[in-house]
Amino acid sequence: MILYSKQYFPGTREELVKKVSATMSPKRFSHVLRVEKVALELAEYYGEELEKTSVAALVHDYAKERPDEDFIRQIDKGKYSQDLKAYGNEIWHGIIGADFVAEELEISDEAILQAVRLHTTGAKEMSRLAQIIYVADFIEDGRDFPGVATARRLAFENLASAVAFETKHTLQFLIEKEVKVYPKTIETYNAWVAN
Repeated sequence: MILYSKQYFPGTREELVKKVSATMSPKRFSHVLRVEKVALELAEYYGEELEKTSVAALVHDYAKERPDEDFIRQIDKGKYSQDLKAYGNEIWHGIIGADFVAEELEISDEAILQAVRLHTTGAKEMSRLAQIIYVADFIEDGRDFPGVATARRLAFENLASAVAFETKHTLQFLIEKEVKVYPKTIETYNAWVAN
């Protein structure tokens, strides 16, 4: 397992695991551990720093099971557009969840916080770490959907192609469900798929 240097989190991996697991159900935490596993495999393959990747993966869903009121309060503080209220936890837990990660876990590394913010929406420009967390969340071993085998293969062939595949698949899913699509998801599609 990764030994933490305290550069990204002011404690050990075990301490971070304890704090993260305390905020979510066992099922959600199992997902988090599976994301960390594949994220570390991708990090090793693409030459990303392992400790930073571990921290980002472990905290990516830190806010996933928080009550909506926590997110609404953050929006009402004025840092975010009121339009964000129209979306919900699927979007909030990444974008606003990064605030909780920073405040409650004392994680200040911007690359980690950005990976948390973008792990559900992507963005026009994404660091390698953000791409790894975005893709790892999509392909972790517990995922089972048409195309997941292709996504897993692409992840270890070309990271940008994996980002594009995931973005296209996600947008198709949202369109089929006829739900409102967050603008950054469309921005991600335009940059990574329709470029």
